[in-house]
Order: sequence, then C-alpha cells, then structure tokens
Amino acid sequence: MFRVPEGEQLAQAARQTERNYVVQKNDQLQIEIYTNRGERIIDPDLRLAENISTQAAQTRPAVTYHVDLNGNVKLPMVGEVHAEGLTLRELEEDLEKKFATYYANPMAVVRYLNKRVIVLGAPGGQVIPLMNENMELAEILALAKGIDVNGKANNIRVVRGDQVFLIDFSTIDGYRKSNMIMEPGDIVYVEPIRKPVSEAVRDYGPLVSVIASIVTLIVVINNTK
Repeated sequence: MFRVPEGEQLAQAARQTERNYVVQKNDQLQIEIYTNRGERIIDPDLRLAENISTQAAQTRPAVTYHVDLNGNVKLPMVGEVHAEGLTLRELEEDLEKKFATYYANPMAVVRYLNKRVIVLGAPGGQVIPLMNENMELAEILALAKGIDVNGKANNIRVVRGDQVFLIDFSTIDGYRKSNMIMEPGDIVYVEPIRKPVSEAVRDYGPLVSVIASIVTLIVVINNTK
C-alpha cells in the first residue's frame, strides 16, 4: 500500500544527523540574549551572583516568539528580524550582530518549541515533542513507552511526506542501519501483532451476546408453554 524506499535511500535519511533545523513560518521560538559571551550562564565561582540582588537574580520566565507569515519574528529593541530559512545557529549569529549595538559581546540562544512526531499503532496514539533537532527514532519510541509484546519491532514505518521508510529494530544490525533522525511532522507506525481469537471476540462479541439472548428468550418461552 505504501512505497518503501530501498536501503540506500534509508541510509541517506539516517545520515542527516549533521543537518540543522531550518526555521519555518508559524514556528514558536524561545530566544534568550546574554551579555559578555554568556558569562552569566556559567559563573562557576558565583562571583556574579554575589553582586546581584535576590530579586534580580531570580530566573526570568522564558518568552516565546512567533514566526509570522512573512517569516519574521518581532523582538524587543531590534524590532523585526527575518528568521525563515535560517538554521538555529545562523539565526543566533544574526541576533548577536544586531544586539551588539546595545550589549557588549552578546550571546544568543535559540530553541524551537512546537515541533513534534506522531506515534501510532502498538504504543497507542501519542504526540511526542522534538526536544532538540537531532532526536533519533529510538528516542521517540522510548518516550512513547517503547515497543511491548503487542508490537512488531521488525515492521516499523516512518511516514515522511509522500515517502514511507520501513524500519527493522528486531536486530542490532537493523537498529544501527535504520535509527534515523526524526523530522517535524513525521508519523511513526508500529504494526501491532494480530491476535485472531481476541480480535474475533472483540468484533463479534456484541453480536454473539444478542444471539445468545434471543436463544435464551426462545427457550424460556417454549418451557412456559
């Protein structure tokens, strides 16, 4: 029913580890700006903390910025910044240049927040957030509570756009070859193990119950005559 790429195409998809995520329209980004090359993040000897009041030292809440339909994100002080088509690192470098007007040696940290993968089949319907840009299939399955006795580890399918990749996690060699990097919007389907008897009971149980009730009623009526 689905077209499954040959081994070389799957290997190419698995080699995407080094590729960085590219910002798209409607992304939700968390952007933080630090001075002095991020000195405050490290502060190993706590000297900075000694000079900051208790109120000022409290952790600032993370702010989320939306990438609009023009591919821009609106930020304090620097205004609109074009983000679409840039990798996270490229956007960080661009922000560091823009904020250099206001701060000494700024350091920008950008994360995306709204990317996810859908897991269907044996683990049940789950939506797993992509916490970073290089999450592998094994991590997604682990977050979905893994593959239990009801799932086929040798028949996992990753649907990506109009492509379908067949994954085999039943062997170490299969795992090493097919533990691919996940992309936002991927659908992972773990084929359940079919159980004909239990499925028949589930599907035809109500009908059998109705028939049994009718037969019982007929027997009772005949016995009362």
